[in-house]
Amino acid sequence: MAISQPDARSRGAARGWSDLTIRNIFIIPTVAFLIIFNVFPLIYSLGYSFTDYAANRGGSWNFVGLQNYRMLLSDPQVWQNFVITAKYVIVSVTGQMVVGFGLALLLNRSFPLKGLVTTLLLLPMMMSAAVVGLFWQLLYSPSWGPINYIFGLGDFPWLSNPNAALYAIAITDIWMWAPFVMLLSLAGLSAVPKHLYEAAAIDRAGWWYTFTRITLPLVTPLLLIALIFRTMEAFKTFDIAFTMTSQPSAELIAVRLYKQAFQQWDTGKSCAFAYIVLLVVLAITNIYVKYLNKAKER
Repeated sequence: MAISQPDARSRGAARGWSDLTIRNIFIIPTVAFLIIFNVFPLIYSLGYSFTDYAANRGGSWNFVGLQNYRMLLSDPQVWQNFVITAKYVIVSVTGQMVVGFGLALLLNRSFPLKGLVTTLLLLPMMMSAAVVGLFWQLLYSPSWGPINYIFGLGDFPWLSNPNAALYAIAITDIWMWAPFVMLLSLAGLSAVPKHLYEAAAIDRAGWWYTFTRITLPLVTPLLLIALIFRTMEAFKTFDIAFTMTSQPSAELIAVRLYKQAFQQWDTGKSCAFAYIVLLVVLAITNIYVKYLNKAKER
C-alpha cells in the first residue's frame, strides 16, 4: 500500500506552525498583491487629481485643490458625455437583459445538441472587445456590409451617422454580453424547484401566472447580479466605442477620459474625471444592491 504524502496542514503542524500561521502564509501574498496593484494606484491617482500634473512634462506639478473637479463639473461637454453614456447604458443593458433572459428561457429545456448551441452562444463574450468592434465595423459598412443588405437599408452609414452611431455600438455590446446574462439566468432557472411548476400545472395556472409568480421572482436575485455587473461594465465601455466610431455624438465618458489623459496629457484633470465617474458608478451600484437585498429577503 502506498503511503500518502502529508498535506500542508500536517506538515506545518509537524514543524510547530499554528493554523493562523499557515493561513497567513496564503493570505499575505494576496493582500500584498492587491495593495500594490489596486490600492496604491488608487490612492496615487487621488493625489494627482488635486494637482495640475501632466505626464508629458515629467515630475513637475502644482497643488490646485478642487480646481480640477470644479472645472469638470462646470464643463457642459462633460455633462454631455454623461448624458450620452447614460443613454448608452440604458439601451445596452436593457437589451442585454431582455435578450439574455429570453435566450435562457429558450435553452431551459431539453433538445438535441443543447450543449453545442449553448457553447456557440457563449462565444461572443469570450472574444476581445477590440476585435468585436472591428468585426462589427465591417458588418456596418455602408458599401458592402451585410446588415444593410439584410434589412434593405441601402447605403445607410451606421457609424458616421450622428443619430445612429451610439445605437450601433449598443447593439454590438448587446451581441457580445447578452450571453453573460443568459448564463446567469440559466443558473437561476435550473435552480427553480420542479414541483412548483407541477403544482401550477395541477391548478391549471396559465403560462403568464407561472412566469410572473414562480419563474421571475426566483430568478430575480441572479438577474439583479447580472444587472449590477453589466451596468458597471457599460459605464466603462471603451474598446468597442473607440474602435468603431469617432462621432462626437457617441463619445462615451471612457473615450473622453482616454483623450484627456493620453492625447491632451491633462493627467491631473483626468484623474479627477476618473474619480467622478467612480462615484457615479458606486452610487448607481449601491441602489442596485439595496434592491438585491430586498429581493433576497422575499
